[in-house]
Amino acid sequence: MNGIGAGDSAVFKIKKMLQLQYIKEHTDEIIARLKIKNVQNVEERIAEILKLDEQRRALQVKADGVKAEQNKIAKEIGMLMKQGKKEEAEQAKTRTAQLKGEEKALAEEQASTEKTLNEKLISLPNAPHITVPMGKSEADNVVVAEYGVKPNLPADALPHWDLCAKYDIIDFELGNKVTGAGFPFYKGKGARLQRALINFFLNEAADAGFVEIQPPLMVNEASGLGTGQLPDKEGQMYAIPLDGFYMIPTAEVPITNIFRGEVVDQKQFPIKRVGYSECFRREAGSYGKDVRGLNRLHEFSKVEIVVIEHPDRSYDMLEEMKKHVGGLLDKLGLPYHILKLCGGDISFTSAMTFDFEVWSAAQKRWLEVSSVSNFETFQANRMKLRFKDENGKMQLCHTLNGSALALPRIVAALLENNQTPDGIVMPECLQPYLGFDKIS
Repeated sequence: MNGIGAGDSAVFKIKKMLQLQYIKEHTDEIIARLKIKNVQNVEERIAEILKLDEQRRALQVKADGVKAEQNKIAKEIGMLMKQGKKEEAEQAKTRTAQLKGEEKALAEEQASTEKTLNEKLISLPNAPHITVPMGKSEADNVVVAEYGVKPNLPADALPHWDLCAKYDIIDFELGNKVTGAGFPFYKGKGARLQRALINFFLNEAADAGFVEIQPPLMVNEASGLGTGQLPDKEGQMYAIPLDGFYMIPTAEVPITNIFRGEVVDQKQFPIKRVGYSECFRREAGSYGKDVRGLNRLHEFSKVEIVVIEHPDRSYDMLEEMKKHVGGLLDKLGLPYHILKLCGGDISFTSAMTFDFEVWSAAQKRWLEVSSVSNFETFQANRMKLRFKDENGKMQLCHTLNGSALALPRIVAALLENNQTPDGIVMPECLQPYLGFDKIS
């Protein structure tokens, strides 16, 4: 698979994260990289952050000066009292009271400045890697590899939503009745196909060294902030305000947050986890043919792989994860290509992302089934996920994740690409999990 060349390795090793200190020391570089993501008013935003940091530090200097003067006067009062200079001692006490008022005002101003600075920092996206291509939208993504042969279907081949109705395996109307659009019912062999794919993906991940996790389907606000869904994707998440919870958009959120606030032993690297979960996304503003059938749902099943890795090896791990996802698609017999996402399509949190899209033969279009991303230290900084290096110094870990795989569009492609006059032939790798070789 293409994407990362050997000559890039040195660049990857020196790439840092979007920390305040790094912004201060490499301002021009950060601005240039954020421009790859088309961040609006980036110069002004960075300048405001640096100004707030200056204000914060100036306030700290003032506060330290007030504290020092208070300590000095406290000693003087004791001496004056011993010397019987009560009037001077009272004057000193008056000054102390004034200083306490100044200290309180400075503390309030400091807290306000810190809060504003943190809000500005947390709303700033991750700087993409220098090799991420420029672009405004998904139309500017770069195809780096293509695998498999597209099937030749007859002219009367059915799209998956018609196949679902024909074989009574997925019921979209029933989902609409019970819940709403985007919440289908899986029935009979359709339900068994879901279960088979989940088990197949989990077992393949276990064979690749990933430890299985079954996470909760709700997380708190701190978890959403830690992995960067908040504040960026707040409008796309299902919220439960009464309890302060959010329904997860992906198992990445709870699984990565297992390590929030932890100091891991670097001997543990790579820390590899996998989890199946239902995923919940509002998908506000989605409409038209692209959302028909299984193309875009509000609730769907997905198996997610998450890795915590040493910064020097995270891009090697990104390649390993790409190979794992590609191997799943190879075994399923689905034609696919890999896209390197441009700056305009890469996520808020990602430094580099590769998308996998499978060919949907009846729809005659590519369907995204996986994103594999390296977040470098962006999430780790928000979560305070660290390790001690060989010199005993605290360093931030790199975090990565990928869909391995999201089910709805995999099912759509399997149904469409494998349809025959006698039924839908199931991939050989799934048949032991299914107990049948054909949906008919």
